[in-house]
Amino acid sequence: MRAAVAEWSAHRVLRRLMDTVGRPGLRSAAVEPGLAALVDQHAAAVRDIVRESPHPAGRGQVATVAPPRTSACVRLAAYARSLQDEQRRSGASIVMQQDGTWRPTDWTTLRLIAICQVSGP
Repeated sequence: MRAAVAEWSAHRVLRRLMDTVGRPGLRSAAVEPGLAALVDQHAAAVRDIVRESPHPAGRGQVATVAPPRTSACVRLAAYARSLQDEQRRSGASIVMQQDGTWRPTDWTTLRLIAICQVSGP
């Protein structure tokens, strides 16, 4: 039962992230090759982090610890939450679309878009 609740919660976190950051970011990446390349690099790092959990999750600042038998979905959601928590603690915010163009340049926004790419539709 506990695993089912964790899975449901993880899907919910990833759906919200996809709605707020993923879809707009991936749509922009589809038409901007430079952005697509950055997102792809971050996605490769995210895959490594999820596969190697529990290890530091990039930049040595945010660590995501998940039990070894935890699903990839739960690990992705935990990583996304840890990035968002760290971002809130630092006072930063996610760069959102303005005037029809969206070119996220900050590391965290790119990493969150990559998490959405890895998590799928």
